[in-house]
Amino acid sequence: MTTTHTGTTAPTSTVPASTAHTPLPIAPEVLARLRDTDDAGRPCVPYVEAEGGSPLRCCLRPAAPGERIALVSYAPLRRWAAETGATPGAYDEQGPVFIHADPCEGPSGQRAGYPFSRAGALRTVRRYSAEGRILGGRLLEIPENPEDEERGFDAAFDEAFADPRVALVHVRAVEYGCFHFEVRRPGPAAA
Repeated sequence: MTTTHTGTTAPTSTVPASTAHTPLPIAPEVLARLRDTDDAGRPCVPYVEAEGGSPLRCCLRPAAPGERIALVSYAPLRRWAAETGATPGAYDEQGPVFIHADPCEGPSGQRAGYPFSRAGALRTVRRYSAEGRILGGRLLEIPENPEDEERGFDAAFDEAFADPRVALVHVRAVEYGCFHFEVRRPGPAAA
């Protein structure tokens, strides 16, 4: 399944048929700004990843040892609201995300399953309306079996989008509160 977005919407992302929904990385034009000044107004401070494993939101994969990355503050709902005219109010939050310090090619079409899935990890799946208001969410514990992991995410997204008011979903880590990726409502409303 391939989803291509242009202009100020989310970037191109290729996801294997095994996932029912498309996880979206941070858009290249947003990354360009974050590599200068983050959403908290701080300058980007690149460093070399020593051990690897930091979850990169630009290409939806773990960083490899020796890659030049940065930890920046990112406000995903604010960025989406700027595209759509939504007014999230108090739900506009920002938090830490890892990105490549230099432009990268984005997600690989070879990735299987949903990004940043680690058995036992806890994720929140937060639902937002077209106005940018939170409509609740759910806690998801990543199961041991990769097939169950995909079904768990798919079920959480299906449950979210069964509510016609839900326009997009954010996946965040419970442990650190980090934004992991966004999924938009399938079909014309996602564009």
